[in-house]
Amino acid sequence: MSKSTPILPAIFLASAVVAAAAPAPITLVICAPGYPGTTKEAQPSMDKLAIAVSQAAGWPPARLAASYYETEEAGIARLKSPGPSFAMVPLPFYLSHASELKLTARAQAVEKDCAPATSWTLVAQKGRVTSASALSGFTIVSIAAYAPDFIRNVALATWGKVPADVKFSATGQVLSALRKAAQGENVAVLLDAAQAASFPTLPFAGELSIVATSPPVPGIVVCAVDSRVGPFDAKQFVAGLLKVHESAEGMSALTAVRLANFVPLDGKGLAAARASYRPGAKPKAK
Repeated sequence: MSKSTPILPAIFLASAVVAAAAPAPITLVICAPGYPGTTKEAQPSMDKLAIAVSQAAGWPPARLAASYYETEEAGIARLKSPGPSFAMVPLPFYLSHASELKLTARAQAVEKDCAPATSWTLVAQKGRVTSASALSGFTIVSIAAYAPDFIRNVALATWGKVPADVKFSATGQVLSALRKAAQGENVAVLLDAAQAASFPTLPFAGELSIVATSPPVPGIVVCAVDSRVGPFDAKQFVAGLLKVHESAEGMSALTAVRLANFVPLDGKGLAAARASYRPGAKPKAK
């Protein structure tokens, strides 16, 4: 008996080899302040997206997990925790927190019916705002207003200097703000591309006018978080993103999260936005 092969140690050794060979789990955190839905409500769509991207990347379905956070605070807290490998965030969030959260841009997501590079549109009561200085005493309402420096230094930078006394109110529900602007209140509304596309259909659109439009800037940025994933896995992940729309399952998953597809990073456009966000900084694509 003593000369026979020890069975239990062999089993344990085999288990250890399998465990060592198992690929590390990867987590994608999507943070979109002001957008609809809650973490709990979005989870079925997140699961569907994670499976589709895993398949496109050639990974086992359980390799990638995804979660959604609808507030800036919750997204920051999650991205600061040890788990997240990648983040998908709107440009205002990226510019505000890229350094703090050690985000390195890898690709872009394209919203349904939008382009990879999108413009921001400032709307106010017709005839009231003829220059940036006329915004003195106003409140700018926008889904991007959690990042005032983005509005001042990127979205409206080419139009003029926004007065120091302008207030900012962050919300994705801008209809009531547009009504207030149409009624003559000191409110201007900065619209994203999807909101701007539907603006002309409002029954009171005739009382409003477009007073400024930003140059096109990247819309949604997909980033690696603090080098938590090696180069090979990062390359596979991005490759999976870029071709996830090619399958019916992938398109269904994208539609569930209101995306059209993923595209390669516009490094030049992102560098220009970063330079504008921090005036005087030398553009540097990451």
